[in-house]
Amino acid sequence: MAKHHVAVSINGEPVEYLCSTRQTLLDVLRDELNLTGSKEGCASGDCGACSVMVDGRLVCSCLVMGAECDGKSIDTIEGMADGEKLHPLQQKFLEEAALQCGICTPGVLVAAKALLERNNNPTETQVRYWLAGNLCRCTGYDKIVRAVMLTAADMRGGA
Repeated sequence: MAKHHVAVSINGEPVEYLCSTRQTLLDVLRDELNLTGSKEGCASGDCGACSVMVDGRLVCSCLVMGAECDGKSIDTIEGMADGEKLHPLQQKFLEEAALQCGICTPGVLVAAKALLERNNNPTETQVRYWLAGNLCRCTGYDKIVRAVMLTAADMRGGA
């Protein structure tokens, strides 16, 4: 099977990889680039565990083909922290115990970050709507929503 050469930006760094036309972006991230933060929960775009940003758009990486990404900018959970310094969302998820098994957490964090970049003062309804594509079987969502709301307030300066 022929491999395609793809050049992208991942978390701000130039990256090149070879992939077949059958490999999803999730497969490439995990299997070719060893970026295992994004999880495969369903392989059908229903759970959000593999959520990443592609050219500023929130997508399920299990639904995007790796070969389609040539020239694109991809942001994954691995790019959220600044070295050892956690992103405010990551820190608040820890403080509020907004995670349990961890399968959904990377996708939820990527989606929540995308929301807060667009709207730094979301209502609870807006947070729940925005995260509706991310399924969690452990937490019941209340702690996740609270962590996102508290992070938004912190990022606005407590307002």
